[in-house]
Amino acid sequence: MKKDALYKKGMKTRGEVLGAGREAAIVREEDDFSTPLRIFTTRYVWGEFWSGKGLPRKTRSLINVALLTALKCREELKTHIRAARNNGCTKAELRDVLKQCAVYAGVPVMRDAVRVAQEVFAEEKKAAKR
Repeated sequence: MKKDALYKKGMKTRGEVLGAGREAAIVREEDDFSTPLRIFTTRYVWGEFWSGKGLPRKTRSLINVALLTALKCREELKTHIRAARNNGCTKAELRDVLKQCAVYAGVPVMRDAVRVAQEVFAEEKKAAKR
């Protein structure tokens, strides 16, 4: 696979947003089926949109948390709550996003997202003790 400029930019951005741990997991999870999909998302999700100048990464993170909450994408939500924390989002900001999701997407959806966020915060606390 030829690594074009957009792909390289996407790799850099994804690593900065998601952190080295998630980047390593993405590589470990690779197989013949997923590689073309990862190349696609690296170029266009990370190289094009996440690398764009229109919105700050923190804002993009809050939008993603809201969308993934509403779409009930638990694993991606966990990834993007971690990314939001990497991008400077506070617990209070994340809580406000989840409250807004309760209004527009429903309280049960918000409650599930709260449990996901609590898992991420527990991981953060455990990592901080090391």
